[in-house]
Amino acid sequence: MSNVPPLPAGLRGAVDLSSLVSRGAAPAGAGHASAGAPPAGGPAGPSAVPGGVVDVPSLVLDATDATFTAVLDLSSSVPVIVDLATDRSEQSRLLSPLLEKLVLGLAGRLILVRVDVDTNPQLVQAFQAQSIPTVAAVIGGRPVSLFTGALPEAQLQDVLDQVLELAAQNGVTGTAAAPEGVAGDAPGEPEPAPLPPHHQAAYDAIESGDYEKAKDEYRTAIAQDPHDQLAVAGLAQVSLLARLQGGTLADIRSAGAAAPDDLEAQLAVADLDVSGGHVVDAFDRVLTLFPKLDQAGKDAARTRLLEYFEIVGVDAPEVTAARRRLTMLLY
Repeated sequence: MSNVPPLPAGLRGAVDLSSLVSRGAAPAGAGHASAGAPPAGGPAGPSAVPGGVVDVPSLVLDATDATFTAVLDLSSSVPVIVDLATDRSEQSRLLSPLLEKLVLGLAGRLILVRVDVDTNPQLVQAFQAQSIPTVAAVIGGRPVSLFTGALPEAQLQDVLDQVLELAAQNGVTGTAAAPEGVAGDAPGEPEPAPLPPHHQAAYDAIESGDYEKAKDEYRTAIAQDPHDQLAVAGLAQVSLLARLQGGTLADIRSAGAAAPDDLEAQLAVADLDVSGGHVVDAFDRVLTLFPKLDQAGKDAARTRLLEYFEIVGVDAPEVTAARRRLTMLLY
């Protein structure tokens, strides 16, 4: 069974992103296919026919604060996956190519929209992206939170399948049609720089579900360069995935509720919260329990919190607040 948090049954109460983005025209001459500039005959708004074929320049688009209105319009016909990412994030570099592969494999039933979080603060705020990468869906103009961090291929496919089911429940069943072979890359754009060897080996292991091998590769990278922060963050992320492997949402939360003072049970629920993007809840759970623990328990809790800080991002405001609280408890 998937460890991915289940999608909500409906879209009522979701925030309408259209109030948070500019409705200005998309800039001309963009290098990538832009979600803000649909081609003639493409989605122009609510007039698109649900269940029909929508022409798009690509199944993988780039969007900005200024062009996201077109994504909202497009989502009335075809469900959209939004990847809020940055090249600075190891997890983004792991996840984004895999997302693209799976979306393209669905032959137009989904569209992938990429958002650079470094240059689009309105969309970061609109999607409440507490850590990077954050992945969401937009269905019928409304957002649905999905997950943060990297997921292995099988779980990622499960998430996309759930999005398609939810879209069908809301009548968004169109198909996007793009020119053959187009996947959003501008002609002549250079290929991304290859990952360092151990990072690439870790990525390949994650993709195949071999988390232990991925951890070994990241540990080797750290041993070779103790300042390799991408490897440190990658090790924390894959360790989280490994701990969640084989568990179920219901079992983990039930065990946590039954044993509120048991460190392992509470750490398991905190793992689940971090994987679902509820990082403040995870921090609070561990820090609330912290004063009740013996020294060994405090050491284990502190180690886990430091892993969470790497996953979320050491500069995130939630991490700063939690680190301050941990320091007060320690001293």
